[in-house]
Amino acid sequence: MNWNKLSIFPVMGEPLSAQNALPLDFTAGNAGLRAVDLSDTSSFDAFVFQQLHSTGKNYGHGGYLEKRDIYRRSEVFATAQEDFRNIHLGIDIWTAAGSPIFAPLDGKVHSFQDNEGFGNYGPTIILEHQVEGQLFYSLYGHLRREDLQSLEAGQVVRAGKSFCRVGPYPENGDWPPHLHFQLIWDLEGKWGDYPGVAAEKELNFYAQNCPDPRVFLGLNEC
Repeated sequence: MNWNKLSIFPVMGEPLSAQNALPLDFTAGNAGLRAVDLSDTSSFDAFVFQQLHSTGKNYGHGGYLEKRDIYRRSEVFATAQEDFRNIHLGIDIWTAAGSPIFAPLDGKVHSFQDNEGFGNYGPTIILEHQVEGQLFYSLYGHLRREDLQSLEAGQVVRAGKSFCRVGPYPENGDWPPHLHFQLIWDLEGKWGDYPGVAAEKELNFYAQNCPDPRVFLGLNEC
């Protein structure tokens, strides 16, 4: 599908650009990251938001197919070396807790749940969309618990409607506040959850099943 032909409402309510957003690097090559105690969420939070504050940006972004070093903080990802999941399948938008999140296209609530555990998604919503006869899904992770309280599967959500907000830690899976945004062609029968990080041996499948979502954030020009 040519996403650029669609009329997409920016997920954060405004396009991300060089004026309001800063690319963030969470790879092992970032020397500054190696000095951060990632097991301490307040230290990790300070590392992220000091960068935003010092540059006057409202958002940090990045991560699609990025091979990241930050997943060593949680046993959610730390399995046997050949199965270690460290390649990010969506885009993260790091911003203040409570920031509103908007539906990019008309859709309906497919599923939602609180994926509890240190380093997990926390509260998560999956929307179902059908455009030009093609079915696909958008996933929103690290939300507030209260965002799930009034939802029902099948509930219609119109493009441009604010339907959830960026969650605070620890209820967001114990991460510095951010939205994990991901597109998915096939949910493989999952409900309220879908892998947001893949092992290298799985990457060919997941890179096809989870396309680059930058256009949904206005990042084409960033």
